[in-house]
Amino acid sequence: MTVQVLLNILGMLIILFILYSMQKRFASFTKRVFAALGLGILFGLLLQFVYGSGSEVIKLSVDWFNIAGNGYIKLLQMVVMPLVFISILSAFTKATLSHNIGKIGGLIIGLLVGTTAIAAAIGIGASLAADLQSLQLDQGAKEVAQLEKIEKTLGNLENMSAPQKLVELLPGNPFLDLTGARPTSTIAVVIFSAFLGMAYLGVKRKKPDQADRFAKMTDALYTIIMRVVTLILRLTPYGVLALMTKIAATSDLNAIWRLGKFVLASYVALLIMFGVHLLLIALSGLNPLTYVKKAIPVLTFAFTSRSSAGTLPLNVQTQHKELGVPEGIANFAGSFGISIGQNGCAGIYPAMLAVMVAPAAGIDATSPTFILTLIAVVAISSFGVAGVGGGATFSALIVLSTMNLPVALVGLLISIEPLIDMARTAVNVSGSMTAGLLTSKVTKQLDMGIYGKHAGAEDSIPPLQNL
Repeated sequence: MTVQVLLNILGMLIILFILYSMQKRFASFTKRVFAALGLGILFGLLLQFVYGSGSEVIKLSVDWFNIAGNGYIKLLQMVVMPLVFISILSAFTKATLSHNIGKIGGLIIGLLVGTTAIAAAIGIGASLAADLQSLQLDQGAKEVAQLEKIEKTLGNLENMSAPQKLVELLPGNPFLDLTGARPTSTIAVVIFSAFLGMAYLGVKRKKPDQADRFAKMTDALYTIIMRVVTLILRLTPYGVLALMTKIAATSDLNAIWRLGKFVLASYVALLIMFGVHLLLIALSGLNPLTYVKKAIPVLTFAFTSRSSAGTLPLNVQTQHKELGVPEGIANFAGSFGISIGQNGCAGIYPAMLAVMVAPAAGIDATSPTFILTLIAVVAISSFGVAGVGGGATFSALIVLSTMNLPVALVGLLISIEPLIDMARTAVNVSGSMTAGLLTSKVTKQLDMGIYGKHAGAEDSIPPLQNL
C-alpha cells in the first residue's frame, strides 16, 4: 500500500467522522444523507483531479472505500428477500390484505405497467427531439468486452418464448428464489408469500388456534427483521459517501462529455417522468410537494446506490411511516416495484435505445406503428427486470431483440452507464412509491393524518429522522 492510498483512506475516515459527529449532534437523517452526497462528490472529483480516473492509486483506494460502500449494499441485499417474504406474509396475518388483495395487487401492477408505458413514450419523444439517431459512439476495449457479454446473455433470452418468460415468474423452487438467484426471484417470493398468506386465511377459518400460533410467530419474525432493517439503515449516510466518492472518482469525464447529448436527453426524459408521478399524485387530490419532501431521502439513496432492491427497506418504511400508506400496500408496491414496471430502467432507457438503432435496421422511428408497437413491447417486457445494477441492460436486450433491432448499442454506452443509472434508479423507486400511494388513495386506506404532517415534525413518528 502506497503513501497516496493511505492518505486517501485517511481522508475518507475524516469525512466519515464528520458524518458521525453530525449524528451525535442529532442532525436529521435527510441532512446527513445530503451532506454525504455532496462530500462524496467533492472528494471523488478531487481524487480524480489529482490522480486521474484510471490510475492505480484510485483503483486501490476505491477497493478500501468499497468496504463502506459495497459493504452497505451487501447488507441491504442481505435483508431484501427476508423483508419481502415476511412483509407480504404479515400483511395477511395482520388482516391488512385479507379482503381486497386482488384489487390492491391489480391496481399496483396496473399503475407500474401503465406508468412504464408512459415512460416509454417519453423516452421515444426525448430520443427523437434530441436526434440521437445521429450520435456517433466509440468502441474501445471496455465496449468490446461488454458486447461479448451481451451476446452471451442475448442467446439465453432469445431461446425463451413470451409464455416461457411468464412461467419464469412463478416460484418453482421458493428456497432458490429466497437467495435472489434469478432476475424474477422477487416476484416469485411475493407469489410464494401470497400463497402462504391465503393458506393462513383458510386455516384461520377451520383451525383458529393453529392459525393464531402461526400469526404470533410471523409477527415476532417481522419485528426482528424490521429491527435488522433499522440497524442497516442507520449506516445509510456512510454508504452514500463511499458510493458517491467511487462514482465521482472513477467516472470517465471525457466519455461523459462526448456522450453529453445522450446523457442530457436521458436526464430530461427522467425529470419529465418524475413530473408525471407528481401530476398523478396531484390529480388524486394529494399535495405533490409533501410527497417530494418526504421521498427525498429515499430517492437520494436510490440515486447513489443504483439499486432498487437495496432501496426497498427505506422505500417501504417511508411509504408506511411518512406517507401514510398501509403496511400491506407499501410492501406490495415496494416488492413489485423491484421487478415490474421500472419506469427508468425498463421504460425510458430501452425505448430511447430502440429509437436510436431503428434507422440502422431500415425502420422509420417516427412511424406510428413502430412507436405504438415499441410502447406495448416495453410495457410487457417490464416484468422481471432485476432490481440491482444491470437491470436496464437486461430490459434493453429484451426489448431490442423482441423488436428485431441490433443490440450492440447497449454495450457501446457502458462508459456513461453509472451516471445515467443513478437517475434511472431514483425514477424506478419513485414509480413504486407513487403506485403504493395512489393505490392507498383509491382504496381509501391512506392515512391522511400521517401524509399531511410536516416531514420531521416533533409530533410525527418518522423513523428516518431518528436513524
